[in-house]
Amino acid sequence: MLSGRALGQDTNVARLPEVKVLGEKERPILNEEQLVGENQQPEWTTERRFATTRIYVLEPWQAQVEQWWKGKFLRDHGEEHLLQTEIEIGLPYRFQLDFYENVEKPEGEGWRHQGNQVELRYALAEWGKIPLNPTLYGEWKFNEHDPDAYEVKILLGDELAPRWHWGANFAYEQEVSGGRTSELAFSQAVGYTLLDQTLSLGAEMNVERASEPNFQGNPAVEVLIGPSLQWRPTPRIHLDIVPLIGVTHDSPRVEVFAILGIDFGKKSGGGEHFAPTSLRSH
Repeated sequence: MLSGRALGQDTNVARLPEVKVLGEKERPILNEEQLVGENQQPEWTTERRFATTRIYVLEPWQAQVEQWWKGKFLRDHGEEHLLQTEIEIGLPYRFQLDFYENVEKPEGEGWRHQGNQVELRYALAEWGKIPLNPTLYGEWKFNEHDPDAYEVKILLGDELAPRWHWGANFAYEQEVSGGRTSELAFSQAVGYTLLDQTLSLGAEMNVERASEPNFQGNPAVEVLIGPSLQWRPTPRIHLDIVPLIGVTHDSPRVEVFAILGIDFGKKSGGGEHFAPTSLRSH
């Protein structure tokens, strides 16, 4: 009988250990981080997440009404207040249209109608197709007691990691008559989700540089930094509280934002405000 060696088989060849291939364990995905709607955007971007920083656009035919209160507490112990009602409407092809009604209380004066604003946004692509999801923003301000002005912005936003959300805005504003004041601004915000679709905490920063036309003369520079909180008691209601501390001489001592928003109109996923996990890209 022929041996194994005679048959060309080496009986002394070492056997490799058996390797078992395990499937990758998927991390749990928050409902607010699942993709929804025609733009395939995370659900958290369909609700305002930050007071000072805008991100992306609403879903087509989603609508929101927000009531703002902005309180400035000045270094000379004076106060300024602004009540702002905002209507936001998501449109097809990644557009969004907003309308504002403004009532103000300047320092040492009574309440008065301040004017109106119209805003249009356009997201350059579906969410995740371009890094930082750039969105173009244009606004015209019809002011009753100040010169009319226009403002343009670039909006950026993304998910830094699970539960961590970020945004940044670059803005330029120009009065079209009167003193023709020019303003450059930068804002940035980050938030961490403590309770999915319910509670998040974060921090926000706002920097503004205002001066005469073409940035001549001695500019006024405001820098404000502070914490932020968002509470969503229901899927259609959100409340934001953001107290910012001024850190330059031109800044107010404190500027406070309080925003109550109510969501109307289209909801993704048959009445739910989030899509199935299977729609989430990996």
